[in-house]
Amino acid sequence: MTDLSPQPRRARGRPRSAPQANGTVQALDRGMALLRSLARDGNATLSDLAERTGMPASSAHRLLMTLQSHGIADFAEATQEWRIGVEAFRIGSAFVERGNLVDLARPIMRRLVAETGETANLAIHDDGEVVFLAQSDTQHPIRAFFRTGARVPMHSSGIGKALLAEFDEPKAARILRRRGLPGFTAKTQTDPDALAADLARIRVRGWSYDDEERHLGMRCIAAAIFGPYGEPVAGVSISGPAGRFDTATLEEKAAAVTRAAAEITEATGGRAPQR
Repeated sequence: MTDLSPQPRRARGRPRSAPQANGTVQALDRGMALLRSLARDGNATLSDLAERTGMPASSAHRLLMTLQSHGIADFAEATQEWRIGVEAFRIGSAFVERGNLVDLARPIMRRLVAETGETANLAIHDDGEVVFLAQSDTQHPIRAFFRTGARVPMHSSGIGKALLAEFDEPKAARILRRRGLPGFTAKTQTDPDALAADLARIRVRGWSYDDEERHLGMRCIAAAIFGPYGEPVAGVSISGPAGRFDTATLEEKAAAVTRAAAEITEATGGRAPQR
């Protein structure tokens, strides 16, 4: 007898075949792995790409040919190497147009102020110094203030030390050798060995601490923001009177700053390096 009972309707827009357990398409996952490898490591031969991504060379080649047909990957006949195609640049540019670092960081900085009660700052490295790009103020009558565009030495700044700790050692050494270690307060780290030990601690824990090293009575906690290849590109910090940065609240505030740095990294398309 024919079953005339109503059959369950398939949700519109859903495939007839069962999805993978994690809901992804394996071929697309593999194609993205190839693109990430090309973006991270530059031009590469087919055998290199297959080894890096852990897939058979035949599968990698089929995927690369598909990407090439869309202009997302390109093949250089002269060197027999694959590289990122111009269409990938166009797609990436659409993300850049969503906003710049300051625009994307501002709402996260405001949440950081609400969470910690301290002023939040955003800064980058330029020519061996820290340059402040933006600030989100606290409502406390006594607070830190940095004028947009202000420049400070890296070794006496929370953001500066956070970035120095993430730079490769030769780059950090060149900056410190050229700029020197001038003292601003009795707590400024003017000894190279002491600063090197501090940077090593920062690198391990993921945040820096300016303990009245630039201005007496002011303290700061900072963490680095990373770019698409895991490189340090900026930093976010909170700063305020030393009395509000006591040992009881230091770890809690540091955790809030590192979360904010991770959120800005993600919002701007960056990725934190593997520890």
